[in-house]
Amino acid sequence: MIRRRLLATVLGLGLAATPVAGLFAWEAEVDTLKQRWERVTTELPEGERRGDLKALAAEAERLAGAHPDAAMPQVWHGIIEASHARERSGLGALSSARTARDALEAAIELDPRGADGSAYVTLGALYDRVPGGLVGFGDSETAERMFRRALEIRPEGIDVNFYFAAFLEEEGRLDEAREHARRAVEGQAREGRGASDEALREEAGELLGRL
Repeated sequence: MIRRRLLATVLGLGLAATPVAGLFAWEAEVDTLKQRWERVTTELPEGERRGDLKALAAEAERLAGAHPDAAMPQVWHGIIEASHARERSGLGALSSARTARDALEAAIELDPRGADGSAYVTLGALYDRVPGGLVGFGDSETAERMFRRALEIRPEGIDVNFYFAAFLEEEGRLDEAREHARRAVEGQAREGRGASDEALREEAGELLGRL
């Protein structure tokens, strides 16, 4: 019975072909990457993160490549590479943004909920911030669609409400921006993401004050 339940759990995660030892191995590695990403993005000032994020992105890429059928390594490859893109400039930034987009879209193919909406939040931010036209893939309609998908999954999330509020401010939709900034300020931080969520809550408070 215990073996049957364990197999059902693994199948439910879409990882039936992965040995249990391998499953725990990648979960531990993802957790380590997440903790290091939290430290870099919340404790180091902008302009001093690039080297650490470059190293983290390389590790995340290796982990995602070793577990192509697991969604979470793809999600964290995308999140870390998106952060790396923000620290770069020119074609390097665009290359990192494309890599992040591809990893996050691969994650959604494996897990339609996109790691409880996290993949959609980061995709929304990428489509919002990357140039459009012939240069990049930025597109405001796609950005809004990604944010709204994340809101369907996690309507009170600090991250999705903050990034959507920032997007709405840029679009000139100030009443909507104000509402989502308020929801970000009042949202609940996620377990394991407390530092980054609290940093976003602070930014949301500043945004709400401007609005």
